[in-house]
Amino acid sequence: MDETDVEQVTLALLDAATDKDSEVQEQVRKSILTLGKQQPDRVLAMCQDYLLKHPKLVVSHRVVILRTIELIVSCRIEEISPSRIKSIISLASDEMTRSKEVIPDWQQAASNILVAVGNKHINDIMEEILSKFQPGVLPHFFVVQTLANLSDSNVYGMVPFLNAILGTMLPMLSMAKQDNIKWVFSSALSHFSDSILEYLANLDKAPDPSVRKDTFSSDIYAAFEILFNNWLQSREPKLRLTVAEAVGSMCHLMASDKLEEQIPRLVPAILSLYKKNNEHYIISKSLCQVLDASVNMGSRVLEAQLEALLFALHQQVSAPVDYSNPPTVKNHNEVLRCFSLIANSFPDRLVMFVLQKLENSNERSRMGSLAVLRHLINSSTSTMESKKLLILASIRQPMADHSNKVKKRVVQVISAMAHHGYLELEGGELLVRFIVQHCALPDTYQRSQRPTDPEEVTNESLRSMCDNTLHLLTTTVGRLADVNAAFPFNNRDHGAPSLSLLQILTINIHPNAEAVWDKEIAPLLTVLEESSAESLDKKEWDKRLLELLSKTLTALDDDKWVCQLAAESTRYLPTYNNALEEKERNDVEVEKVKSTLILCYGQVAANAPPEKILNRIDQDILRCISKHFNTKVLGIKVETKDLTMKLSLIQSVGLIARAISECVKKQGYIFSRKHELITVMLDFIKAEQADALRTPVRQLVMSTCANLIPLDPPMSENENFDLLKVCINSVFCLPAETNTPEKTKEEEPLDPKQRKALYKDTLAALQELLKSVLAKDPTPDGLQNIFKHIESWLSSGQDHERERAITATAHILAYYLDNLTVKNMVSFHNLGALLGRLSPRCSDPVPAVRAAAVECIHTLLYIQLRYEGFSLDYKDESVDSLLLLKDRLENPDHSVLYKTCSDLTKVMSKRLPQQQLTTLVFMLFEGLVDSQTNCCRASTVILNTLLKNRGGGLQDMVPEMLEVLHVRLQSVTEDQVRVAVGQTVLILASQHLQTVINTLVNQPLPYDNWISEMWMALGADPIVANQIMEMVMEKLSIMAPYVDKKESLMRGGTTKVATNQPLAMTCGLKELLLNGQSQEPAVSLFPRLFSCLTVRLGASVGVSAPKDSNSKHTASIHVAGVAAEALRILLARAQLDEVMKKLDEDNAWDAVKEASTHVKGVTLLARAMAKHAGPRLPAIVECLCPLLNNIYECQRITVTAFFSELLNHHVVTELMLVDVLMNNMMERISDPCCTVRMLSVRGLGNIAVGSPEKVNKYAKELLAAMSSGMEEKDDPGKLITLEAMSGLSKVLVHLDKKNVHLLAVYIFMKIKPFLESENDDIRCTSIHLMGNLSTFGSGEQVFKDQIHNVLVSLLLHLVDPNPEVVKACKYAMRVCAPVVGSEQITAMFQNHLHEDKSLHYGEFINDLTKYLIQDFPGMLNFYHISVIQFFKSNWPEVRAGAAMFIGFMLGNLQEEHHSHLNMGTITKGLVMLLQDPDPVVRVKAAEAMGHFH
Repeated sequence: MDETDVEQVTLALLDAATDKDSEVQEQVRKSILTLGKQQPDRVLAMCQDYLLKHPKLVVSHRVVILRTIELIVSCRIEEISPSRIKSIISLASDEMTRSKEVIPDWQQAASNILVAVGNKHINDIMEEILSKFQPGVLPHFFVVQTLANLSDSNVYGMVPFLNAILGTMLPMLSMAKQDNIKWVFSSALSHFSDSILEYLANLDKAPDPSVRKDTFSSDIYAAFEILFNNWLQSREPKLRLTVAEAVGSMCHLMASDKLEEQIPRLVPAILSLYKKNNEHYIISKSLCQVLDASVNMGSRVLEAQLEALLFALHQQVSAPVDYSNPPTVKNHNEVLRCFSLIANSFPDRLVMFVLQKLENSNERSRMGSLAVLRHLINSSTSTMESKKLLILASIRQPMADHSNKVKKRVVQVISAMAHHGYLELEGGELLVRFIVQHCALPDTYQRSQRPTDPEEVTNESLRSMCDNTLHLLTTTVGRLADVNAAFPFNNRDHGAPSLSLLQILTINIHPNAEAVWDKEIAPLLTVLEESSAESLDKKEWDKRLLELLSKTLTALDDDKWVCQLAAESTRYLPTYNNALEEKERNDVEVEKVKSTLILCYGQVAANAPPEKILNRIDQDILRCISKHFNTKVLGIKVETKDLTMKLSLIQSVGLIARAISECVKKQGYIFSRKHELITVMLDFIKAEQADALRTPVRQLVMSTCANLIPLDPPMSENENFDLLKVCINSVFCLPAETNTPEKTKEEEPLDPKQRKALYKDTLAALQELLKSVLAKDPTPDGLQNIFKHIESWLSSGQDHERERAITATAHILAYYLDNLTVKNMVSFHNLGALLGRLSPRCSDPVPAVRAAAVECIHTLLYIQLRYEGFSLDYKDESVDSLLLLKDRLENPDHSVLYKTCSDLTKVMSKRLPQQQLTTLVFMLFEGLVDSQTNCCRASTVILNTLLKNRGGGLQDMVPEMLEVLHVRLQSVTEDQVRVAVGQTVLILASQHLQTVINTLVNQPLPYDNWISEMWMALGADPIVANQIMEMVMEKLSIMAPYVDKKESLMRGGTTKVATNQPLAMTCGLKELLLNGQSQEPAVSLFPRLFSCLTVRLGASVGVSAPKDSNSKHTASIHVAGVAAEALRILLARAQLDEVMKKLDEDNAWDAVKEASTHVKGVTLLARAMAKHAGPRLPAIVECLCPLLNNIYECQRITVTAFFSELLNHHVVTELMLVDVLMNNMMERISDPCCTVRMLSVRGLGNIAVGSPEKVNKYAKELLAAMSSGMEEKDDPGKLITLEAMSGLSKVLVHLDKKNVHLLAVYIFMKIKPFLESENDDIRCTSIHLMGNLSTFGSGEQVFKDQIHNVLVSLLLHLVDPNPEVVKACKYAMRVCAPVVGSEQITAMFQNHLHEDKSLHYGEFINDLTKYLIQDFPGMLNFYHISVIQFFKSNWPEVRAGAAMFIGFMLGNLQEEHHSHLNMGTITKGLVMLLQDPDPVVRVKAAEAMGHFH
């Protein structure tokens, strides 16, 4: 391979070294490293050149290249030439020190190269570095850092140089002024000290065994003095810590006398750092090294520092340990290590200190002391042996601590003690007891709460820890076999001691109690002694205690004491005193006197001479009554609540009214206080308890009012209204007479006889009142004024309320008839309304209501006869026949009741004037929502009977009737009533079909449930249903399905909006078909209905709903969804269950409704019909054929899609439909609509599946259609091309091979451009077609060349982003494998390219390139040029695959084949791909470049 190619590639990789994608960066690094490992000198030279030629390269880029050099050097150090090593050292040294400023990443990367080289070439490195480490001149930061790192990585190479380095460095220390230089010197001294110590510890392996500690002592001490005396005081925390670390390391190398001399200053200085720094680990580590060095040399002055040391270390060990923060854990361990070192030299002092600290109750202090104690027990066993008893005694104090955190540490200490023999000693059992007791801790937190302190130790966790410790002790510490024996359980009941205490305290409680208690308490104590908690009879015990209390109170005989006891016992109970006071008794007597006086005044009025009474009514009688009835308090009238007085007043007013009535017969009189008195009377009724009848107030008030009404002045309309409303409502709302009223505190309940009499009298009083009102206005209007207060009670949910209302109605109607005098021909205008209200009651569940209702109707019809002019004694047979129905109404059987209602209606219908019919009908509509289901049903029976007899004349009222029915239906809950309302609609439709349909069609869309029910009802009559279906089909065929409306003035474009009537008719037809009885007409019209709805569906897809004319909002209706639903219901009516099942499984209904999936949905519909409803197809096809010439292209699309799919099924051959369908498809190939043309091509291709035997018959037409389809120009989405290729694929299987063979190469060439189409489906189909075409090859070279021509494309599309294209590639390559001309490649394709198996693409291409090189060396040029063309592919996956292909080809190519490849082109292409926008492509390009070696 040409060296320039490698260099170009390396250069490109170096350029790409700082790619913005981390994966690309990583692959670039790997590839440079791969090339570097293969040709280290050349690649290193290029890296050097690159850095030299680009002195202004950004730091991050330089760093990547320097790190690459370091990696190559690290793994190929043995193979790099000495001259290259020297130039690398020189480069790295220059890169490291070029900038005087510290630039860490860059200079560290250069320093790392020097360290890597230094592992093998230490002398060359030292020569270079020491040239930049000259006496008297402060060196570069990284020169010192590099020396420090070299001393770590190559101890044996560096230590021999350290003496000289230290000699040069010492004078520099006093020159260092900047903190970072001081820091790097301190760090270096720390590393040097550690390296020297490691060297001295392993002298047997060292190159120079003569090296001694004292070689360095004086230099180290000199450095120590500068660091300790000057730098340790720095304000910079980072520097202080590094100096401390260095001082710690240097202590071991200092001469013993010098260290001893420094200890009194050194230890306090390090301890003081704890306060100045937040990070304590380094300080503790340094202190540990100082202590270690001091203890090792047997320091005598250390003891003087002990107190300060212990204090500071104890503070550290007591600090919280955060296990998520490693430095705090490391610090804790270092501090414990310090305690171990102190324990070795000063055990007594240390133990005393720790045990004293244990006495401190501070939580943190105790936790720290316990941590030290546990550590000492575990680590300093021999030292602690003599201290065991002392420790055992001292641990008791923290055991009593309340803190769970302290207890946790105590448990840890006990665990340590157990393993070192402490627990067998005296007092050890207390520690075990502590563990056991804490195994029974209760829970701390509720389930919903959580501790907020992260260090918190909950009872649960402490208990669990104790459980585990106990288990550990009893299983691993053999000496503690039986822990629980030490804790016998003992518990005492508090009952007996309490009684004994009472006995002792007797004299203090009360002197009289002694005798009783001495006698009574002893037996009680015996009971307790002989019983356990389980065996004690609690009931008997309570009884005996109460007896004791009773006897005690008798014996004490001390009221004051008993009161105190009661006060204590009932502190929170209120007291009652029911005795009436004297004053109250007097008031009651006064009220009785007043009541008597009031009644006396009434009697006076009733019995006084008529001529004298009228003058006295206002002035004397009413004034006196008023004075006694009202009481004044502070000048304000307060009305009495005394019942007797009320009753007296009402009776008295009644007597006065009667007296006036008698008088006015002889002389005129205006009773001015009439209105006032009626108001007072009504107030009495209003004040009565609404839900109970306990007094005669209502009865007396109504009787009194009945007497007042005839008097002048006459009452106004409003006064009349109020009077009737109050009285009627007050009586009708009373509970049923049979209801037993609840007892009240004030009154005894009435006995049943009294109550029955009171009810009877009250109702009778109401009747009299109503007659009195009617007598003042005996006209239809007067009757209506009373009836309007009663009518709502007629449909009450309470039986007794309806019975009262109908009884009252019967009475006033009878009274009206008895007192009727018709002076001239007046119409009884409310007859219809009254009949409408009363007739449904003939079916009431209560027999008495039914009987009264018939009487009412009988009376009403006689009233009508009188108004018509018939005489008083006229008898009408049909009306009188109603009375005979009363007997039948006693039978509760529904069918009898409804037959009776029907007969009743016929009588009413006969007598009812035409102008009253409408009122009756509308009143019956209200009866549909009666409280009694029976009456709702009766309303429907009456209504439907009436309409059948007389509905023909109501045409003008039909729209309004349907509107009211619509409203009423919304409140109907009874199914039978809903069905009957449907029957009403059907009756109207049978008489006025066009009007009913027009009314329903004009209802707002979407239809609500009730309009839908009306439509559905029309399906119940096959004749009506048939007429409607014909009407709908005719309208849908002639009316425009939609109109194009501009979206807005600003934007162009139009929207399809459905026309109202066709949409409404489709909705109606859908509802009508839901009625099972519509099956007969639906089946007889099926082909036409199916065709009509399918085409309607086609014209509805993508069409918006129209705006509601009232709300101006678009109706929330899915236009196509309605047609689809209607079609679905039609299929159900035609009992095509298998068709429906298939369509549901395929989700066809969802597909067919939406514009984007409509064709797919129609295809599924045709498929299901072909499979499961074949015999119905000829008639359907006949209906659909004419529609292919429809002006609406959406309808042509639907029909073409349907026919196209039919050709996919053999059933059309059996039904002899093939020729008709094929001819239609041929005609549609020239349709102006692209989609229609595409579907016709699809249909022609489908013949290969449905009727393969017919393919050769149409061979010429098929090939012509498919060829022209592939060349279609007006094909925006290439859908026609796609269908043409797909169809050709299917047709090829059945065409005569000889004819196709001649066309194969031509078709191959035609297809090739489609392989790279951006349309996934076209790529997929063209690849499939190519596979199918390859079977026509017979081994000719021209055919083989075509295969090789497309093979690269197929191989690279194996990583196509579309999985279907990948499958197609696998299929095509498996099929064409035998034609390729290589057994190995054929086997590979057939073994690895299975559609459902995953493919490891990299391995596959790697192996394939090996076989291509082996079997087709002459074609390598063709192949690599073909692959390079894909470097510009649209798909990043394919570009990446092409880079891989080239990479593997280069990797597998032997030297002798290199001449076949144009390396310049490859290099140029890969360099281009390394700048590709897609990171995956850049990764693969970089990977391929790694094969350039």
